Amino acid sequence: MARAIFRDESPLGERLDAFELPDLPDSVTVRELIRLRVREEVARYNAQPSSTFQGLVRPTDAEAELNGYRMRGRRHIDWERQADIAEHAFTRNGFVVLVGDRQVEDLDESVALSGDPEIVFIKLVPLVGG
Repeated sequence: MARAIFRDESPLGERLDAFELPDLPDSVTVRELIRLRVREEVARYNAQPSSTFQGLVRPTDAEAELNGYRMRGRRHIDWERQADIAEHAFTRNGFVVLVGDRQVEDLDESVALSGDPEIVFIKLVPLVGG
């Protein structure tokens, strides 16, 4: 079984947040990576709900703020809904995924995890008027 480090970076390369997931299969698709990541971050939030959610995509009825999303009350988040939103965001170039030193571009692309890679997520900021 492999492990991977999931890390967020700003578009300028600033390291933001990171966590490790052990006991992963040696090969997964990009879709599975995104869903694994979202399931983990939602499980952490649901275990200890707070006024701020730090995750890949904004939950419904949450407001974006500097270091996450301000929740309108503490509530349970559905990880599958969040994962679906994240998949859709990936296909619309809402964020970029790097595995090791290589950008992956397709949800169904297979990724080898046998070398315990870093999986980097870079959220892209839409340009005003663009």
